[in-house]
Amino acid sequence: MTRKIKNERKLADSSYAPEIQKQKKKSIATPKLEVDLFNQILISNGIDAIQKFNQISKGKSVVEPSNDNTDQMDVDAMAVHFPEVILMDILSRLPVQSLLRFKCVSKFWETLISEPYFKMKHLSRAKNDQDSQKLLTSLRCRKNGICSMYCCPLSPVQLVEDVQKLDFPSNPTPLQCTIHCCYDGLAVMEVPDNLNEHSTFFLWNPSTRESIVLPSPEFPLDKSPCFGLGYDSTSGEYRIVQIYQGFDLPCEILALKGGSWRRSDKHPHGIYSLMFAVQFLTFVHAAFHWIGISRNYAVVVSFSISNEVYGEIPLQEEISVSRDVFGITVLDGMLCVHSNSLYDQSKHTIKLWVLKEYGIKESWIPLLSIEDPYIVIAIPKYRFADGEVLFRCGVGG
Repeated sequence: MTRKIKNERKLADSSYAPEIQKQKKKSIATPKLEVDLFNQILISNGIDAIQKFNQISKGKSVVEPSNDNTDQMDVDAMAVHFPEVILMDILSRLPVQSLLRFKCVSKFWETLISEPYFKMKHLSRAKNDQDSQKLLTSLRCRKNGICSMYCCPLSPVQLVEDVQKLDFPSNPTPLQCTIHCCYDGLAVMEVPDNLNEHSTFFLWNPSTRESIVLPSPEFPLDKSPCFGLGYDSTSGEYRIVQIYQGFDLPCEILALKGGSWRRSDKHPHGIYSLMFAVQFLTFVHAAFHWIGISRNYAVVVSFSISNEVYGEIPLQEEISVSRDVFGITVLDGMLCVHSNSLYDQSKHTIKLWVLKEYGIKESWIPLLSIEDPYIVIAIPKYRFADGEVLFRCGVGG
């Protein structure tokens, strides 16, 4: 079975990702929601940690009452000392909004929560937590034409209807917005001005509501680019890559610590990069991936984030010789190639293959095949624990 949704980007998690510095901006009034999405997340052992830590932050006793009449001493929270490793483990299980509040408990807590090691620990736990997965989507109001951002949970214990409206990272709220890519709970966004003559790029953390303005690409071409965001563990920084559809075109790279775009002196020789069915570059195994045509065969093109080396992952013949439109994404940490039979007007078929062992041609296996006369194109976004797949669909008559 499949689930469908339009106009969305998947956030890898609701993580407390690094690299974002708070940008001061005026708050935007939004209607109050009945469901506070972030505070509905519970830690895995079922303890009401949020309530306990709220009591600590207010200086109240956290000692549970006993069943007898023995007098109990009220404990000042500021005098309660946990071993740092235990405190870090507890805090790493909490949602981001709670962590932001608990920074006010003490200078020690603020320092601990702000440490890069703690942020990566929190991020790692959130990425492996099914209840932390969320979808970021932008919708344009039909009445006033203003673009709004929403976040909906992908948790099996929460409904898709439990959507939270987010304050926009720019002020005023724009009429248009493009979510180029997401990774580790961060989103690269582009907001054009009202005349569509200039665009502002943001790196935004929807969980913390922090954002920074990115420099605009320095070598734009008269083509629609495709972006990718990934983390380079070698240099310890996030990088953004931009490529164009066509033959032998170099990519542009923005290292966040460097602060400026540069053009790579390498490019995939003899490969035509396809961007038609690609929303953003897929990042897995420390490399960006997209579909290309090499010697009349479809292949997966890879680009290493650390040493900037191109590579090819061959597809099985049944996939590589097809005339269908291809795209690539990640499902359950594995590369997933999807095809749409646009040239067959009698039926529309969507097929998915996953790469069980990275880089091994023989490990491509079919995942599912769907026939639907109304779906023109379908891009898989997320696979649930029960095997159901969420698609972004384009529907025709």
